[in-house]
Amino acid sequence: MDNQDIKNRFGIIGNSLLLNRAIDIARQVAPTDISVLIQGESGSGKEVFSHIIHQLSSRKHGPFIAVNCGAIPEGTIDSELFGHEKGSFTGAHEARKGYFEVVDGGTIFLDEVGELPLGTQARLLRVLESGEYIRVGSSKVQKTNVRVVAATNVNVFEAVQKGRFREDLYYRLNTVPLRVPSLRERPEDVNLLFRKFIVDFSEKYRTPGVQLTDDAQNMLRNYSWPGNVRQLKNVAEQIAVLEKERVVDAYTLQNYLPNESRTSLPAVVPSNNGGKEDFSERDLLYKVLFDMKKDMVDLKKLVVELIQKGVDSSTFDQNSPYINQLYQEIEPHLKSEPENYTTPTLTIHSPANAANVLKNPVSKDDYLQDAEEVEESLSLVDKESDLIKKALKKHRGKRKAAAQELGISERTLYRKIKDLNLD
Repeated sequence: MDNQDIKNRFGIIGNSLLLNRAIDIARQVAPTDISVLIQGESGSGKEVFSHIIHQLSSRKHGPFIAVNCGAIPEGTIDSELFGHEKGSFTGAHEARKGYFEVVDGGTIFLDEVGELPLGTQARLLRVLESGEYIRVGSSKVQKTNVRVVAATNVNVFEAVQKGRFREDLYYRLNTVPLRVPSLRERPEDVNLLFRKFIVDFSEKYRTPGVQLTDDAQNMLRNYSWPGNVRQLKNVAEQIAVLEKERVVDAYTLQNYLPNESRTSLPAVVPSNNGGKEDFSERDLLYKVLFDMKKDMVDLKKLVVELIQKGVDSSTFDQNSPYINQLYQEIEPHLKSEPENYTTPTLTIHSPANAANVLKNPVSKDDYLQDAEEVEESLSLVDKESDLIKKALKKHRGKRKAAAQELGISERTLYRKIKDLNLD
């Protein structure tokens, strides 16, 4: 059975090289009994590859079960996987078989295996190495012949380095690594998948077919699809049911795609020293605010010196780095002004009673006392409120445009306006 036959049998749409490579690995490893670790983002179709491996193996007539390890509470995960004896814990009114006992002779698919507790990981390692396990509350060792196919959407190697996943279990599961590409890595397949989903949903809901204009097709290809195939399928279903116009352009399509605009606020950048000096987002925001405050203090000192000494070359020499920095920041804005725009000139005059000042010079401390520094508010709530007010004022109350300017969704903006009493 070649790759195209596998695609037809399991309903896989796409022709990208990465997808074909993943299918080829699954086809080659299926006849063996070795463990497979499928890695890929959420919604990329990892479970489909577990079915391919099972159906093309010698265990295809045996049972197959898919277990979402992240959906089972930590206190009951051992009982679900390995079973328990009557009275082994509160609520265990009778003995129960676990998945490894039920699926004996078949295949078990452990989805989100990275969410397993460390204790359960040790039990799973023993099953993989010897096929032995012990029910919860029992001392009797039991045997099982189960092939394990695991999947995860997290970087397991990083979890190993951080102590959240056993290194021996990682290498035991990762005998054959199989990576399912994300949808943004295969943009040539996006329109094929969309047409397939539209046809399926049009038949299901008895609605006319939908066609995309060229600009809409380009938008589909260029979108990042964080939810991968699952998100694309959801968008296709919404359009098939809700859209009255059966020819969809980019303007209409963007209403079904979440806003991808990014905020310009500081982001958390991990360090290379084991995380000892990593900053939180709050720490970074405070750092930006303190830097702004320092710039304001430097500017106030410069103004005080100019008032006290007048236009003195020594003043400019001492503050040349700061003055050059100000000029570099202002120069691009000056170049963008219209040709007939006249740059305002700042003239520093000597005091009217210059003679008296020369006879009775005022000390620097007196000037600094008059130019008392006003403490700025560093409240994040106040800063956030001010930014929202400025964005709404800039866009004349249009909340959709303001939300795009702020880099948040319109729904989030409505909630923040309500929470901050900005109505």
